[in-house]
Amino acid sequence: MSRENIAIAQGQLDAYNVQDLDTHVGFYADNMVIANLNEAPNLEGIEAYRERMAGVFSGFPSNKVELLNRMVLGNKVIDHEKVMRSPSAEPFEVVAIYTIENDKIARVDFIK
Repeated sequence: MSRENIAIAQGQLDAYNVQDLDTHVGFYADNMVIANLNEAPNLEGIEAYRERMAGVFSGFPSNKVELLNRMVLGNKVIDHEKVMRSPSAEPFEVVAIYTIENDKIARVDFIK
């Protein structure tokens, strides 16, 4: 199970880094949610996520994420990531906690 969960987390990250919207979104469940850790969701549903990511990719065409560390526990994949929006922007770090259910990312909780 953890090997499959790692492949799902890595697949969405790889698609994110080449800005392949369809492949990236394909790793997420239709009823997926995103929230900041311990807060209510700030995004719900795959169509809202697709719209958000289309905006990120068009607004930041050189946007990339570098994986700094990864931990796996059960159906959670916890990634420490460095986000680089553009060559001139200051990079920032986040922790993304991916909850995987039925081979799709059902929830992402961010620590910023």
